[in-house]
Amino acid sequence: MQLIETTNKYRVETEEEAIALINNCKEKQMGGGYEVTKSGYVLKTKKSKGEVIDSWYIVTLVMKYDLGE
Repeated sequence: MQLIETTNKYRVETEEEAIALINNCKEKQMGGGYEVTKSGYVLKTKKSKGEVIDSWYIVTLVMKYDLGE
């Protein structure tokens, strides 16, 4: 049995953290044995009585693992 692909989701507090996480994973993909095939982030908010009480970003990374080994 061999792992082929994973989809990972992370919660970060700022857009800058989201961008840094994506860039970090892309920089490390050569040595990590995987390729980032899809990435993105979306702003999420929690509301109470019509007011935003919390906000965060969800980062999604799809990683395909090296099958050449």
